[in-house]
Amino acid sequence: MRIIPALDILGGKCVRLTRGDFSTQKVYNEDPLEAVKEFEDNGIKYLHVVDLDGAMKGMITNYKILEKIATRTRLKIDFGGGIRSDHDLKIAFASGAQKVTAGSVAVTSPEKVLNWLSRYGNDKIILGADSVNRKIAVNGWKEKSDEDLISFIKRYSSGGMKYTICTDVDKDGALNGPATDLYREILSEVKIKLIASGGISSLKDIGEVKEAGCEGVIIGKAIYEGKIKLKELRDLC
Repeated sequence: MRIIPALDILGGKCVRLTRGDFSTQKVYNEDPLEAVKEFEDNGIKYLHVVDLDGAMKGMITNYKILEKIATRTRLKIDFGGGIRSDHDLKIAFASGAQKVTAGSVAVTSPEKVLNWLSRYGNDKIILGADSVNRKIAVNGWKEKSDEDLISFIKRYSSGGMKYTICTDVDKDGALNGPATDLYREILSEVKIKLIASGGISSLKDIGEVKEAGCEGVIIGKAIYEGKIKLKELRDLC
């Protein structure tokens, strides 16, 4: 299973939120590159970057920071937040993202996302399936759509989607354990490479989502708060 630290960027800084609430932001590093260099020094190979400014604005914003990280580390980066248009997607790839996550746009413009899958391939596009009470959340998690989580993932899987990041918004940043039962349910119904996100607080949590069949796990606040040490993750990478 891939170990994927999260880097959330807001105002050019490395921050974490709780349950997507911008009023809860806590700055962990003024320099995102410094934070990810520490990841790389501890054997981390993958990085999940979220452009929180982009998510709010509905357009890619922090691509210069993405470019800096991509050119100064060997980390394999997936990037999301504010990807709404062909232009946004091109900027993300040109700035060094190996994969790009389609979240809100996958709800509002499914034809566009399926076209991206066709043009770029299913190793390049990730479905962002973030949910509140099993309904897909959109626009920086500020709104809840009518899309049922599992039906949403099924539809894109049928369209050729290979990877899905699934976040239970109520667990994100709360350090109260992952939505393991939900991940098991998804994987029992859909053939997809599922990446767990939200609530990871310990090595035990990581083991749980691995046992459930997840292909990867995104870890955010637990690293920044010292609940999980980078040296503990080294052997898992």
